[in-house]
Amino acid sequence: MHRLTTYRGLFALPGTLAFTLGNLVARLPMGMFSVSAVVMIAGARGSYALAGAVTATGLAATALAGPWTARLTDRYGQARVALPATLTAVAGSVALLLCVRFDAPDWTLFAAYAATAATPNIGGLSRARWAHLLRDDPDALHTANSFEQAADELCFMLGPVLASFLTGTFFPESGTLVGAVLLLAGMLLFTSRRATEPPPSPRSTAPSPLRTRGIPPLLATFVATGAIFGSLEVVTIAYADARGHRAAAGAILALQAAGSCAAGLLYGRLKPTGSPARLLPRCLLAMTALMTLPWLTAATDGTLPPLAAALLLAGMATAPTMVTAMTLLQTHTPPDRLNEGMSLAVTALLTGIACGSATGGWTVEHLNPATAYTLPTAAATLALLINAATRRATTARRDTATRHTTAA
Repeated sequence: MHRLTTYRGLFALPGTLAFTLGNLVARLPMGMFSVSAVVMIAGARGSYALAGAVTATGLAATALAGPWTARLTDRYGQARVALPATLTAVAGSVALLLCVRFDAPDWTLFAAYAATAATPNIGGLSRARWAHLLRDDPDALHTANSFEQAADELCFMLGPVLASFLTGTFFPESGTLVGAVLLLAGMLLFTSRRATEPPPSPRSTAPSPLRTRGIPPLLATFVATGAIFGSLEVVTIAYADARGHRAAAGAILALQAAGSCAAGLLYGRLKPTGSPARLLPRCLLAMTALMTLPWLTAATDGTLPPLAAALLLAGMATAPTMVTAMTLLQTHTPPDRLNEGMSLAVTALLTGIACGSATGGWTVEHLNPATAYTLPTAAATLALLINAATRRATTARRDTATRHTTAA
């Protein structure tokens, strides 16, 4: 199984290359939709607060619907659930651009974007397939998780650039329209690869991941991490717009994702020693330290190139943190509830992104974009503190159990 610990070895497994290609096409719009919506709504309605609130509503709705969709996926299989859910989400995206295009009331934007909550957890579906295929090879699964995180970052690197290009070159709704087409096409290809799909578990007796020890505090860490991404995106778009370079926002955000993508691929090859539980605090500490760079740069320099460099460096701690946290989540999640466990992680991330997006939009309008860069730093610090408190609680429980055992 050693050959599977290389990226080339992973894709030598039958069917893996095909489902990965489909998944990547479907995942690319995940980096497009939010940026496209912010640019489209802010340009048409003249309010970043409204744009941030609409995207936050859609993300919050996704956070609520995601576990339910994933539970159905575990029960009936990926293909039977993901494709109808994708069709519903595409309809929501088309409705949003029509509402913006024809100047419909503001409440219709919230309603249309909320329909995109049906979007399946595309990265989670892929990770569940890898976990099924590599269930007896932890080292190969680490490599696969690293690739998946790098793929996430690649999509969030290319997505904003593509969205900015489309909305700036053609018409404001073009980013949302192209994203919807890619989502549907990619999901059609992904769900057609049935041989690698985890078998459904119609009568699972395992407890919900929410009731599994170790998962709730890990989900809280994902919420705080998501707030980093949500606030960083809105603040960076506003920061570039304030300096007359709105079109450059996508490229600047792409550099942050590029740093994370490169770090993720390297992390998959390094095979760091130690359990995920021991590695996660170090990753969170590095992420907290690096997230101070955009704030310091924005506060001391008003130009975009230094900020782009700071975001590139800040992104380098993101992928290792996410890979380690996802691997830790997989070790805690019952095998026949894996799609649900992965979806809960994404739900937590989306909840954080929604909070970060809304808070970022408010801060940009009521303070200024440079000050708003304190939000990603604060969110990273919160994630670190949550993890530290969890480790102290775990240590206290272990010490108590040891004393009781000794006394007995």
